[in-house]
Amino acid sequence: MAAMQCQAFASPLSCSSTRRSHRPLAGLVSAPRVPRRSASSSLKGEPLIHFNRRGANARRCYKPSRAITMMVRPTIQFIQGTDEQTIPDVKLTKSRDGTNGVATFIFDQPSVFDSSGELGDITGFFMIDEEGVLQSVDVSAKFINGKPARIEAKYIMRTPRDWDRFMRFMERCLVAFFVVKLPSSATLEGVVVHLAP
Repeated sequence: MAAMQCQAFASPLSCSSTRRSHRPLAGLVSAPRVPRRSASSSLKGEPLIHFNRRGANARRCYKPSRAITMMVRPTIQFIQGTDEQTIPDVKLTKSRDGTNGVATFIFDQPSVFDSSGELGDITGFFMIDEEGVLQSVDVSAKFINGKPARIEAKYIMRTPRDWDRFMRFMERCLVAFFVVKLPSSATLEGVVVHLAP
């Protein structure tokens, strides 16, 4: 019966045979060699205690796990998975009542023309940042002498919420591409920014 109890309790380290070794096992500390009976267990013999590097009375401190926020660099894509390297000219218009607006992006000699043969066709206009994706299918290419010269893409904002979301994307683009530090109270609304390449 004692052998069955030992097998149910034992791991290969603690009880490999019925004959016990007198030396402590590596990584384990044995208690005094007085046989005692635990109130919560029917097993007899030496209790084995796992070796604690921090000391016998050390408490384990469990820190609650925190969500990790990954910062996504804002990008513009015409083919999903391929970032556009050309910096566009952006023209914003807004209705008088402020309910809707249009952002027109003009890319002169975009890099997507270099890779579109290998990666496929232009599928849309995607603006990606840490909040998600803004997308449009209003994309047109201009050709000069049979060769692609530029791309115009329009993003239509139908609500003030869409406008605010777009402005947050543009602020992130300024910070990421031009290392512009904006004060927390600054907005881009009504500001014309001329950037030299």
